Amino acid sequence: MSGKPVIPREQAKRDIEASIDHYLNQAGETAAFKFIDALERAYLHISRHPASGPPRYAHELDMPGLRCWPLNRYPFLIFYVEREVCLDIWRVLQAERDVPAWMRDAGSG
Repeated sequence: MSGKPVIPREQAKRDIEASIDHYLNQAGETAAFKFIDALERAYLHISRHPASGPPRYAHELDMPGLRCWPLNRYPFLIFYVEREVCLDIWRVLQAERDVPAWMRDAGSG
């Protein structure tokens, strides 16, 4: 079963790079690679099942269609919108953060 392409925005890419750097510096290469594996598994899941992510924060942020999906074993959420031909990844944020504030800071970029 194939899914929709997953396309991270620039801000999502920066989120991921910062998280990988954090794991490399704080926990080592193995933890960083496991984070990447968890992210790839989450991307595969939402690619195949885009509607499975709850519409958490969509109303609060006035972003119809915004969904999120958690990473296994890591305290991160992937925020995305399903488009006709792809999944538009907005952010990859730590779940403990003030998510609405971080999403607003990202603007539309």
